[in-house]
Amino acid sequence: MARPCVRHRDYGWRVLTNDPLPERPAPDNPSGKLVLLRHGETEWSKEGRHTGLTDVPLTARGEELARGAGRLVAGYDFSLVLSSPLQRAQRTAELAGLHAEVDSLLVEWDYGGYEGRTSRDIRSELGYNWSAFTHGVIRGRTPGETVEEVAARASRVLTRVLPAMAEGDVALIAHGHFLRILTAVFLRMAPRFAAQITLDAGSVSVLSFYREQPAILSWNYGPELPLVPSES
Repeated sequence: MARPCVRHRDYGWRVLTNDPLPERPAPDNPSGKLVLLRHGETEWSKEGRHTGLTDVPLTARGEELARGAGRLVAGYDFSLVLSSPLQRAQRTAELAGLHAEVDSLLVEWDYGGYEGRTSRDIRSELGYNWSAFTHGVIRGRTPGETVEEVAARASRVLTRVLPAMAEGDVALIAHGHFLRILTAVFLRMAPRFAAQITLDAGSVSVLSFYREQPAILSWNYGPELPLVPSES
């Protein structure tokens, strides 16, 4: 069933920003796991370019990583599977063997005028050590978002996810910055805590409740240990 929308931004699809809250509050200490799949590699993620709303496809390696992610999550009993509408996330879900429902709230951070640019390039232009989490983004072809606005979207997603975790496991197939911010919100941390946890393309992470507290069970799990932090 389609979710009602009160208002939205139009980026070629509907991005829900004020969908109604549920009739009941989130359950306490649900037993299911929250499994996060970051989409596989794209040419832009490989180059460290900020890839927000630009709809770029997976590379051949990205498709391989997506299949590997599917093998990692094969044993989970999913009560709900949600994907970003962007093709890199939907293709990752497909190759992972997951039948996902599209939720527009799962799109990546709108980087505005920094879309498609690397941190190195932006820092060279500005003359200081810019980061999206610390300094924010600027207007461009799209309006851009603050980190708090991305966190608000993540909070909306969790109002849907937490009840489903009382029925089984939940999978979210989405994007690096968005999933990091969602994890901060899940852990009841400030959104900018997400700057301290990196997430590689094609990785799988697992969140749950441990002794009544939200916790990370596994983070950034993939075919190999990362040698350097992810640049995108």
